[in-house]
Amino acid sequence: MAHVAVMAAGSWGTTFAKILADAGNTVRMWARREKVVEDINVHHMNPDYLPDVPLLSTITATANPLEALDGAEMVVLAVPSQTLRDNLADWAPHIGRDVTVISLMKGVELGTLKRMSEVIHEVGKVDFDRIAVVTGPNLAKEIASEQPTAAVVACIDAARAERVQDVITTKYFRPYTNTDVVGCELGGAIKNVIGLAFGMASGMGLGDNTKATLITRGLAEAIRLGSALGADPLTFSGLAGLGDLVATCVSPLSRNHTFGVALGRGRTLAEAQEITRQTAEGVKSCRSIRDLARAHDVEMPITEQVEKVCYEGLSPRQAVAELMSRDTKSE
Repeated sequence: MAHVAVMAAGSWGTTFAKILADAGNTVRMWARREKVVEDINVHHMNPDYLPDVPLLSTITATANPLEALDGAEMVVLAVPSQTLRDNLADWAPHIGRDVTVISLMKGVELGTLKRMSEVIHEVGKVDFDRIAVVTGPNLAKEIASEQPTAAVVACIDAARAERVQDVITTKYFRPYTNTDVVGCELGGAIKNVIGLAFGMASGMGLGDNTKATLITRGLAEAIRLGSALGADPLTFSGLAGLGDLVATCVSPLSRNHTFGVALGRGRTLAEAQEITRQTAEGVKSCRSIRDLARAHDVEMPITEQVEKVCYEGLSPRQAVAELMSRDTKSE
């Protein structure tokens, strides 16, 4: 159906490559490490990220990004959100002018406060109607084991969204289309921060009332910021909003949840990073999302407290106390 480049070979990038191959496409992955390249090409597996998950032979890998991009009809970007700008600056001249660029990243760039599609547009010189965002409740290990899930393909060009939908539909992965890119991207970024808060609550031993409160009030924060930036509030009741938020909050497979649990148990940021072996996206994005909210005069108290825990030395218990002592008001 299509020849697709997947730029990054972590758990989600590899899982998405599997989806593409299972849907009948050929895939060339870019991986930084030669060992990962060898594992994919020779053993048809990526044991560092998805042990025991076989990959079709129609997935190949290279450590040369230009080789990965050569001849691609679609380019999938799956690098950490805060590294996108530097990576894309090198890759952009080698991405075809008619190629669809698919973003799997969920974050807001530090400093510029840009969403990932905005960074792609600025650095890659890619028109917005060629940028598609894939998001939703997409825990990589569950999808890699072919457990049924749904997702959203967001693009301002509805026809292009449908084309992406066609090439990633499998018996276990069901994508829907949406033209609200702003809402879908913000939902995916903010849920990481709320997932951290939820994990902290779990780590402190707090109960289901607390957790339900965090999900619903976290969703309210996403809707407020999304509305201020022109998103459709209804987007946040769908897969890109509530669906992704619930999966990230409740699942131990979520890095943000696991990282938050460690913080809730009194671990430092460095200790939590050592436990999870990588920094959760919400840790990186909580400050940029907070700054984006402040720039648009939007109240996001949970996000504010998460940032204070991560970067200002506030304990999770103090954060809870601050949230509960805020002035009361109507819902």
